[in-house]
Amino acid sequence: MARGSAGESALHRHLRVLSAFDARHPYLTLTEVAERAGLAKSTVHRLVGELEREGLVERGPDRLLRLGVRIFELASRTPGALGLREIARPYLQAVQARIRQHVQLGVLAGTDVLFVERLSQRDAVLNATLIGGRIPLHASSSGLVLLASAPAALVDEVVAAGIRVYTEHTIRTAAELRRVLRRVRADGFAETRGHIHPDSRGIAVPVLGPHRTVYAALGVVVANDGTSALPYVETLRLAAAGITRELEAVFLPEHGIRELVRSSDASLAYLETDGPPG
Repeated sequence: MARGSAGESALHRHLRVLSAFDARHPYLTLTEVAERAGLAKSTVHRLVGELEREGLVERGPDRLLRLGVRIFELASRTPGALGLREIARPYLQAVQARIRQHVQLGVLAGTDVLFVERLSQRDAVLNATLIGGRIPLHASSSGLVLLASAPAALVDEVVAAGIRVYTEHTIRTAAELRRVLRRVRADGFAETRGHIHPDSRGIAVPVLGPHRTVYAALGVVVANDGTSALPYVETLRLAAAGITRELEAVFLPEHGIRELVRSSDASLAYLETDGPPG
């Protein structure tokens, strides 16, 4: 049944349509979009038409709808995507070469951690995250690192939103969450053993940005085999320190594309002058 949209802005209704698509549902019919967005089919028909004209939604030969490439184009222009991913990628590759499992980079997104980059080994342990995917802050080592440095009001918001339980090891109560966050602050890293899947554990450390604030979380997902987390923490801290140094050096308003994009000198000179993007 469609939810009422009275009082909603046009932007919010458009976002409800775009949010109907996810990794499990990349292609949808108009009826499916309406059902997942909770809007009337006639409303969705109009909204989809507007989004199609702007390239934010595309319709394939089979008439199925999908997100348009213009969304990627716009997202790639943000400093959070363009700068952070470009700067961090070599460090993620170095961690991946050492641990040969999963390494990922997450940022705060409401009461979730949003993963903006991930590298994986084909024979690695189970990992539930995707690039562009979200996990509740309380359930992820990266999320706990981000939440540990956030205002107390966000912890209250996470609790009020409901603490989703994935396994018998998932944090279940507000008291337990606050106790774990105190430990994360004291240790400088987070470890979640079997919090999302019994076979896997997450280990994450903070990445500092401008003004020495926590800007992102760098983490690995490895086997939940009872071994010490400290060797992984050491590897992650070295990589996070490198990312932090580069962020501090370049993530300032006066810096341009040369400081945010990794490419050849000739390519960067061209982008700055004769061939600016967009």
